[in-house]
Amino acid sequence: MEMPEMITDIERQISQRLSDCDTIYSDVIGHGIYLVDINRFQILRDRLGESLEQHCFTEQEQLNSFVGNRRLHFFAGRLAGKNAVVKALGRDNVPENAWRSIDIQKLPSGQPSVVLKDDVRNAAHQLGVQTWFLSISHTSAYAVASAIALRPH
Repeated sequence: MEMPEMITDIERQISQRLSDCDTIYSDVIGHGIYLVDINRFQILRDRLGESLEQHCFTEQEQLNSFVGNRRLHFFAGRLAGKNAVVKALGRDNVPENAWRSIDIQKLPSGQPSVVLKDDVRNAAHQLGVQTWFLSISHTSAYAVASAIALRPH
């Protein structure tokens, strides 16, 4: 899937999720989208090794990851998801280096979900966020994620 197709696919998924959404969740707090270049992520991972995974990803994310090239794409997608969540909350509302306080989990359906901890959870609570929509897509060259933070009417 090429970049324009990937963005179109994410926009379609967001539109579908919003149209399926219960009407009590219609106030959008924020939207974030983030793109990770797989080659640049590979360079960073090669330079930092396991410390990158330990610094940026929760134990659950590390346990649920894959091996080899799939592992690289998995973590690039999770990093894109975390950055999209931060953008949706507003960078000023999220402490520096709060990556492990944002846990991108996988529902039984395969859909990614957002679980917040510590200061990031508190920031989301203060903003009134109760629901997250998250979409992550990959190509051989990029991982992209879009996050929408919603609060009740």
